[in-house]
Amino acid sequence: MNVDFTNPFGEEYDWLEERYTNLAKTAFSLLSITVNYEIDVSLVDDETIHEINRDYRHVDRVTDVISFAFNDDKDPKDAILDPSVPRMLGEILICLPQAQRQAKEIGNTIQRELSFLFVHGLLHLLGYDHMKKEDEEIMFPLQDKILEETDKK
Repeated sequence: MNVDFTNPFGEEYDWLEERYTNLAKTAFSLLSITVNYEIDVSLVDDETIHEINRDYRHVDRVTDVISFAFNDDKDPKDAILDPSVPRMLGEILICLPQAQRQAKEIGNTIQRELSFLFVHGLLHLLGYDHMKKEDEEIMFPLQDKILEETDKK
């Protein structure tokens, strides 16, 4: 499993690459996913996420995280390729300024907020959703469990 991390905001946020890798490893372990996945994660600014949200989701505003699954029609637990060859799971875009605002508003640390947004996006890549109450009741506790288990390590 590989996390390809893009950070245009300077070395102050370079620690996120290791954090995101650890969160993904915890999630894959808890979900019994053994496929050798690659995940692209990028920190972006307000303007970039606004454009993407408008163009792809038809929502004309800034948002905190957007994920694009590259395997929407496949079960992420199914390996169809040589396990030694990484398979692209998808891309997660996290808006750093929005995450900073949200962290301040709700009293989270920036580490907690950026970790939460990554896990949220990762679970979307893995096919989880929260549009219906019954889906939310599965996804949200799983997010918390991944964060808690990673913090224990």
